[in-house]
Amino acid sequence: MEYLYLAYVFFKIGLFGFGGGYAMISLIQDEVVNNHHWMNAQTFADVLAISQMTPGPISINTATYVGFNVGGLLGAIISTFCLCLPSILMMYFVIRFLFKKKGNPTIKRLIDDLKPAIAGLILSAALIMMTKENFSDAGIEECNISVIICIAAFICTFFLKINPMILISAAGLIGFFVF
Repeated sequence: MEYLYLAYVFFKIGLFGFGGGYAMISLIQDEVVNNHHWMNAQTFADVLAISQMTPGPISINTATYVGFNVGGLLGAIISTFCLCLPSILMMYFVIRFLFKKKGNPTIKRLIDDLKPAIAGLILSAALIMMTKENFSDAGIEECNISVIICIAAFICTFFLKINPMILISAAGLIGFFVF
């Protein structure tokens, strides 16, 4: 029965998760942590950190880990496949449609109107990650190294355009030696 729930949940997330992996994080967290209680918020935060560091899209990595956690290897396969299936089906039909209507101004406006919604979903995912579980040393009397790392990573990515892989490696080294 868990396999059916995994298939349904991840198919639904894949169906409504416009904007890519980061936009899906809030949907995945809501289903996995709040609705089905397959893991707690701390474990989910750990899954996201691992999913970010491993190669591939974060949503697929997260779905695979959750599926494995719930139903072993078959659960991982089902959750990953069901997360990707709506995108595969939609892309097939959308591409066929867009090639027929590629100069249509209504189609152009529709795509332009989706961009702010996608940005909002990504912002929502970022705000969801702003929890005490992700800032382990956050406290009034503490040094708040994790907050400093977060701010430095934002500045280095947004303003200095430093490669995220360098920042992930640096943060991992800092965490290894500080924590």
